[in-house]
Amino acid sequence: MNIAQSGRYGRVRAAAQSRRAYRMAKRMLDLALCLLAFPFVVLLTVLIAAAIVIDSRGAPIFVQARTGKRGRLFKIYKFRTMQSNHDDRADREYMQAYIAGNIPSSEMPTKPSFKPNNGHHITRVGKFLRKTSLDELPQILNVLRGEMSLVGPRPNVPWEADVYQWWHEERLSVLPGITGLAQIRGRSNLSFDSIARYDIYYVRNRSLEFDLRILWWTVLTVVSGKGAG
Repeated sequence: MNIAQSGRYGRVRAAAQSRRAYRMAKRMLDLALCLLAFPFVVLLTVLIAAAIVIDSRGAPIFVQARTGKRGRLFKIYKFRTMQSNHDDRADREYMQAYIAGNIPSSEMPTKPSFKPNNGHHITRVGKFLRKTSLDELPQILNVLRGEMSLVGPRPNVPWEADVYQWWHEERLSVLPGITGLAQIRGRSNLSFDSIARYDIYYVRNRSLEFDLRILWWTVLTVVSGKGAG
């Protein structure tokens, strides 16, 4: 091995060690924050679950398959925000068209939101949970199980991932997150291509400092209600 090859090998090895150290530190941060918040999460879970049950029929927790790191499927947990008898077939068609960038202008909502128009199916409690992002709270369990991180690209359902363009798939190279760069830059007001660009920027520039900044920005975004839906 000559000097140039040795130098390249050293740089590659140092980069690999840096990525490994970051993953370990990120996991420790996830566990520490989740465990610190756990008593408050349990209390909120009991209160929110009771409110959901009183407001509408059905289980308070919604379980759904999502596409995680490297395309692996896992079950995500959320508070139910819609009527339990809601048929999501029309939403599937809309969201696949949204991800593919094929939403006709005639179907675009009057306000800048790319979510399907299912407002009449959202419960009264569900509207509040979505506005405050509290519907995502049960995903702390996904973080503790190592299926998600606090920060990362939001995970799509499999039938949404099925219509990814080739360059979208880079967002699957890391663990999905409860919050991410796209969520603090527009949340439901962004096209999927814009979301993917933010996610890929995060993937290529991720660091513990960046994660902490995103967590702080998330708090400010949730408090302001900007882009919620």
